[in-house]
Amino acid sequence: MSAVTAPFDILTRTRRQDRRAERRRLKRQDRLSAQLAELHAMVDLLERAAEVVGAGWVQGAWFTVATSKGPRAVTAYDLPVLTHRPVIGACLVGSVVEAAGGPAAVRSQLVQRTLDAVGHTLREDSSRPVQWCPGPRVRVLGVLELTHWNDAPGRTQGEVVGLLEASKRTIERQRQRCHDEEAALVAAP
Repeated sequence: MSAVTAPFDILTRTRRQDRRAERRRLKRQDRLSAQLAELHAMVDLLERAAEVVGAGWVQGAWFTVATSKGPRAVTAYDLPVLTHRPVIGACLVGSVVEAAGGPAAVRSQLVQRTLDAVGHTLREDSSRPVQWCPGPRVRVLGVLELTHWNDAPGRTQGEVVGLLEASKRTIERQRQRCHDEEAALVAAP
């Protein structure tokens, strides 16, 4: 009796392993598809951020808003001033936030990961993968680094737009990595 069931057990175990491997492969494909969609949204966000900086760039504040008395700089401490006033300028970080919909979007995953990509572009080799989920302290330090870079004496509006454009290329490299991994998953037996 054991001779009859042994081949059946081996066959059942092999089929179960194949099904599990296929589920893992499909889960990875789903994650890659979601990541590709997010990367696409990040490129769009960076394009809008470059337009915001191109329309008006700010140092020493996050935004500039139009008021009846003329332009007013807005820092993190007086963000309520933004309500019902058009933003006419932004710093590097502020441009990403404004392009995503304003201060209400600052904690969104899209904004946070886009800022991660900009920070990566500023300080890392663009051929290296971006670290998408740094710890909260590392992320805050990254935003501070971007703010200090934006506010450095001698910095120009063109350099800020250039960093946003370079960040789009960094994200395109990330997208290519995802496409390569997708192709490998499809080709896998």
